[in-house]
Amino acid sequence: MNNQAFIDGQNLKVSTMNARPSWTVDLKRFRVFLLEKYKVNEAYYFIGAYDPKNQDLYDALQKYGYIVVFREHAESSLSHKKGNVDTDIVFAVMKKLVEREKFDKVVLVSGDGDYWRMVDYLIKKEKFEKLLVPNKHTLSSLYRLRTPDIYRSYLDDPAMKKKLAFKK
Repeated sequence: MNNQAFIDGQNLKVSTMNARPSWTVDLKRFRVFLLEKYKVNEAYYFIGAYDPKNQDLYDALQKYGYIVVFREHAESSLSHKKGNVDTDIVFAVMKKLVEREKFDKVVLVSGDGDYWRMVDYLIKKEKFEKLLVPNKHTLSSLYRLRTPDIYRSYLDDPAMKKKLAFKK
């Protein structure tokens, strides 16, 4: 298998921080989990704009085996950077399909409904493996109503959380 993961880093961080109780995903363990459970060879971790204060995080992500993707911004908007990476992820996935890149299936890490049309399309084309939802309470209703349960797993389920939570 040659699956690829696309991770909405902001959604992952915010959804777990806003959970009750809040928790943090151990990104090193998560990368191993993606490889072992879903046969993810390439894991793209999408982040907002580059911020030199977060260089340690970027270095760690790369060390763990993620491909870090930053959101590009126009020079005129550098003071008002927005971290929304939804369109970047959709574009990256669809570009791989159009260019017929060799991979088996997509694993998406997010609960954001902005990806629903892409997920639906990938399911129909048999190119979708799993939606890994960071927080079941913030999952978009689009997935609840229109995406079969077999395509969803919740990172905040107790067993999953036990495996993936950062231990202090």
